[in-house]
Amino acid sequence: MSKLVTELHIIGRENNIFDTDIEYTIPLYQRAYAWEDKQLVQLLEDIQDVSEGTNYYIGSLIVSKQSGKYEVVDGQQRLTSLYILLNCLGIKTRPALTFACREKSNYTLRNIEELLLENRSKLDMDRIEFSIQRGVKILSHELGKPDFNKKDFLRKLNKVIVYRIEVPENTDLNRYFEIMNTRGEQLEQHDILKAALMSYLSNDAEKAVFAKIWDACSDMTGYVQMHFSSKNNAIREAIFGREWNELPQKSWLKYKNIMKYNEDEATGQCITDIIDKNFKVAEDDRYLDADTRVRFESIIEFPYFLLHTLRVYITLYGVAHKNAAKDITDKLLDDKKLIDAFDRVILYGVKEKGEINENKEKFSREFIMCLLRTRYLFDKYIVKREYTNDSSDGEWSLKSLYVSRNRKQIRPYYKNTRFIEIGQRNTTNDLRIKNNTMIQSALRVSYTSPKVMHWITRLLIWLSEGNCKHTENEYITGFDTIAEDIAIEAVKENFLDTCEKGVYSLGVNTPHIVFNYLDYLLWFYDSEGKYSDFTFEFRNSIEHWYPQNPSEGTFEQWKDGVDRFGNLCIIQRNINSKFSNMSPEAKKSTFKDMISKGSIKLRIMSELTEKKGNKAASLYWKETMCKQHEEEMMNILLEACGIDEQE
Repeated sequence: MSKLVTELHIIGRENNIFDTDIEYTIPLYQRAYAWEDKQLVQLLEDIQDVSEGTNYYIGSLIVSKQSGKYEVVDGQQRLTSLYILLNCLGIKTRPALTFACREKSNYTLRNIEELLLENRSKLDMDRIEFSIQRGVKILSHELGKPDFNKKDFLRKLNKVIVYRIEVPENTDLNRYFEIMNTRGEQLEQHDILKAALMSYLSNDAEKAVFAKIWDACSDMTGYVQMHFSSKNNAIREAIFGREWNELPQKSWLKYKNIMKYNEDEATGQCITDIIDKNFKVAEDDRYLDADTRVRFESIIEFPYFLLHTLRVYITLYGVAHKNAAKDITDKLLDDKKLIDAFDRVILYGVKEKGEINENKEKFSREFIMCLLRTRYLFDKYIVKREYTNDSSDGEWSLKSLYVSRNRKQIRPYYKNTRFIEIGQRNTTNDLRIKNNTMIQSALRVSYTSPKVMHWITRLLIWLSEGNCKHTENEYITGFDTIAEDIAIEAVKENFLDTCEKGVYSLGVNTPHIVFNYLDYLLWFYDSEGKYSDFTFEFRNSIEHWYPQNPSEGTFEQWKDGVDRFGNLCIIQRNINSKFSNMSPEAKKSTFKDMISKGSIKLRIMSELTEKKGNKAASLYWKETMCKQHEEEMMNILLEACGIDEQE
């Protein structure tokens, strides 16, 4: 870490953040304390989410050293809340936090213990700051709930840290605060990580190269090429080629030379421009064709992309923990442990040519080049949401950036990524692009939390390891097979291997990937185009077609087979709650529109729900059709997973 960045534990073995000789003051230009229920409850929940064995970053504190005290430039709401929290927990604090020219606030903080004891006789209530008193009441109420475990909470609080970041001397604080206040943003972990990695580089020129690449990659709103601005597109073409679609090289010297020759070019806006009331951000043109504007939405945010890239780096450079018994990464991708993840790699990572900690400068160079290359591959080959013109209805997309040159006009535009060899027809690519889009979107809707989107890491590693022809041309084949293998492994491990042979009855605990991969297979083998309108959506509720608890007095309960896979379907969570208690035929008629646009398995179940002779549709489904449907669906799954039913 830089000398200006200090890691502060909220509570430690001997003292806490407010039990030291360091004093913090809140300047008058800061607004008064204002946190309410939502923010304070979230603070407690964040602390209670801390897992064992690792530190937990909870925010940053921007300070300026003034006359021996730290003037708080940003982060005072969280700092004040932590001061109140420690007092509510009965932890000793010194009067280390004061407000400049706000006597009510200072009086309230000095007498916080009396507030907690409700000793109104010892307090001048006219001098009490209401907002701080409210904070005390909220936190006291939450900590006083019957299910609150103080011992467990304190153990987790011991792992919570804040990064105190000191602004350099002679910083214009009024200007700095104005900009921070206008942005309305708290400094994020990735901002601190950027500063730390840059500090390992030996000179300003290299730091400038690092910063330019980092900043371009951190903007996930469009393709990374569009975030490199320079006169005549010099930097963009030097990195990505004349057509802007070549995989960036692994040459630090090349990047230094590129930036050196363009260092005098303005690549952004100066502070005076940004704070001007008429300032507007210029948008890059993004087109699908001559008339259709397009924007793209990434399926992950930048902190998670950093974690994916770190794993790509670990694989490419063969990084392992110096203690062979320990893992170099956590199982989950946790953005709140971003700095901890990088610290672990830097401090304990070993490669074939030595420990990373012995040459942090080299690590920074290697990682930033890996970040740029991985981001290029991510943009081109990982599914995203696409929105055309002013439409709010997005669709799954896999597109590449191209350049149209008409005389002196250069115009970027987007069309489907190619998944075919040179010489193959575009009709073949149409099939390949659809397959790739469908299998990736199936994975995306199955794993809604970014913490478990390991499929992205695996695809990025495969792409980065050279299993495709990026270095020679833009074409790639067999990528959908790699994604499908990931789905197959998940279905096997979490469903087929979990169930007893021939008994697939996990009920609502059936993993979502099972339903989505099955829908992919049903779509893939649909030679007649019956399901050509099908698309993967966030259907996150597993329901029983024949209900667990039938509406009272209407039809009998099914005790021994209701949880079997054939009787299950996946639907959107916002569907009417009555769905779960209705009979199959009632669901078929009531939710006709939803079913027609829903899961393919659900559509088939609805089609099979018909009465047979004198038997009602519900009874015939329960006695006959459910089993038949399950056998057909399971045969498709087992065959795709390479499992012989007779095994």
